[in-house]
Amino acid sequence: MRILLVEDDAEAAAFAAKGLRGAGHVVDHALDGEAGLNMAAAGDYDAYVIDRMLPKMDGLSLLAKRRDDGDPTPALFLSALGEVGDRVSGLQAGGDDYLVKPYAFEELLARVEALGRRRAPAQVTTRYTVGDLEVDIITRTVRRAGRKIDLQPREFRLLEYLMRNADQVVTRTMLLENVWEYHFDPQTNVIDVHISRLRSKIDKDFDKPLLKTVRGAGYTISDNN
Repeated sequence: MRILLVEDDAEAAAFAAKGLRGAGHVVDHALDGEAGLNMAAAGDYDAYVIDRMLPKMDGLSLLAKRRDDGDPTPALFLSALGEVGDRVSGLQAGGDDYLVKPYAFEELLARVEALGRRRAPAQVTTRYTVGDLEVDIITRTVRRAGRKIDLQPREFRLLEYLMRNADQVVTRTMLLENVWEYHFDPQTNVIDVHISRLRSKIDKDFDKPLLKTVRGAGYTISDNN
């Protein structure tokens, strides 16, 4: 399953994301409600795990907006608010389940996987294309203009994340959390080094650059000028 976790507590997010990834799921993480809303709108997720109390936009408002846009993705709310009225308001906002903090990870995993089983079968995207660049996440192959490009595992993971979010600006924080699984900035140039290596492999020998730096914001991969 591909899961969007919206949680502003870095320690709690790291705990949940590590466990879900260890169970074989793909997890994207947003630190606040606005970022979570944007990622939900741009992504194709099998389930949402949303903390109720979030900066910039609370979890109830986030999910209500997605439901207003016709998004049926199953959602689980996490919250320290556990009264009956709190749970009811979460369900009325469009939630499918509600788990009170603190929780055992085994219960979180069981509830998330139950949400995945409820969702109607949908076509799973396994191949992403931007211009003449193609990435197959099943065979883990990359081709541009038909030419095979060899990437190291971290480079492939970086490219996969960029391709999943094509035409969207991806911030350094998003890359640190979703590619390196850092929930803090280690104050190194690790992102710059990998972006440079990736760019040299997918852009250097081709006429049109696809991997672009958005000054002061982050990076994007796009076929647009």
